[in-house]
Amino acid sequence: MFKFGLPATSYRLPAVISLLLLVNILQAQYALPKFDIQGHRGARGLMPENTIPAFLMALDSGVTTIELDLAVSKDRKLVVSHEPWMNHLICLDPSGNAIDSIQGMRANIFQMTYDEVRLWDCGSKGNARFPEQQKFKIAKPLLVDVIAAVETHIKSYSRYEVDYNIEIKTDPRGDNVYHHNPQEFSDLVISTLNDYLPMERVVIQSFDFRVLQYIHKQYPKIKLAALVENNKSIDANLKELGFIPQIYSPDWKLLTADRVKYLHTKKVDVVKNGKKLRVIPWTVNQIKDMKALKKMGVDGIITDYPNRAKQL
Repeated sequence: MFKFGLPATSYRLPAVISLLLLVNILQAQYALPKFDIQGHRGARGLMPENTIPAFLMALDSGVTTIELDLAVSKDRKLVVSHEPWMNHLICLDPSGNAIDSIQGMRANIFQMTYDEVRLWDCGSKGNARFPEQQKFKIAKPLLVDVIAAVETHIKSYSRYEVDYNIEIKTDPRGDNVYHHNPQEFSDLVISTLNDYLPMERVVIQSFDFRVLQYIHKQYPKIKLAALVENNKSIDANLKELGFIPQIYSPDWKLLTADRVKYLHTKKVDVVKNGKKLRVIPWTVNQIKDMKALKKMGVDGIITDYPNRAKQL
């Protein structure tokens, strides 16, 4: 029924305009950069690192990104692992025995099939640095299994999508010894991710700038994060990298308010809308430090304790 005999289009026009204005306002609000809480190796403070239970714990703690590391097995499978060998501090051998550091480094994932890798227990021993971490027997998972578990959990329980911050761990001394060269490793990772995830939900990070330089050239649409732990200046690191990445991710102790402000003056090279460089430090575990960094203006944090970051 139309009031005053006005045509439908005339009567509805103000309402349509108001609705469009509201949509535009909401879109503008949601387009603002979020404060990114990243669960380091899932939730290392609470669960065995880089395992499916750790990633699910991170989701239940409200992270916006899960952070993980990759190694490559002999049969070219992407294994979620911080080291390309078995860390003696957290892993037991297939017979359940403790190992020393030399034995751990000899257990080279690059020289093992995944069927061999999955026999090692990297959860029962726990981690002395993280007394709250639960202990149980568990193997290093495949990247594809982590993605499947996370996406299923999102659909069934947490109901919101998260991003993936994936570290390609290479070192010139380890090329073709503990891992493929950066090009081959990167191609394998990106090919796998393309089969399972929309790439807009993926960030590739690395301390090895060779990885970032290669991906920047070959896959320019992929978001990149430069991991930094040295005492060089910001400009020296960015000059060495050769471009401005989407994220600058330093050890949190290297940051000051002035450095964060300076980093925010940098414009990302491959983004046409002039987005500023985001600053997301690692690994921030104390609430007082989280709050101090947020006050400095960082765009997110990487933490072993996403449950603590809930307060932000």
